[in-house]
Amino acid sequence: MEPRIEILEEKKLVGTHVRMSLVENKTLQLWQGFMPHRQEITNNVNNDLISMQVYDHELYFADFNPESDFTKWAAAEVSDHNAIPGGMEAFTLPGGLYAVFPYKGTPADGARMFRYIFAEWLPDADYVLDHRPHFEILSEKYRNEDPDSEEEIWIPVKPKSELS
Repeated sequence: MEPRIEILEEKKLVGTHVRMSLVENKTLQLWQGFMPHRQEITNNVNNDLISMQVYDHELYFADFNPESDFTKWAAAEVSDHNAIPGGMEAFTLPGGLYAVFPYKGTPADGARMFRYIFAEWLPDADYVLDHRPHFEILSEKYRNEDPDSEEEIWIPVKPKSELS
């Protein structure tokens, strides 16, 4: 499966976040805390939700350890950061080049997709990982545990040619 390569413009987000690792996965608690307050965000750009991972260092994947911490966000894109509900924070997602993978299935089956992206597609691609947030766009086609659920996985990349 070949992704589409897209240049993302900077996005303003509002949401909540937690520190977690893959071993101590707190995704469910994060979203359970965010969703009851989602309607408090009044300047949404659209109805999509953003599930975002911010890794602390460039070598997170090179020195991969499922116990390594990162910051996970549950957020929505907003027009500006002028109206941030209580208990939420602003985040500016920097623009740049992304490989965008469509995904259909349950979150539990997602590990197979990420294995493909990082172990098969990326090593053979004309791109390398860039040190920017990774995220998923959960649109109206996203239905959590439904096997027909759809989302987009956005992986930050830069051309290998920029490495020389």
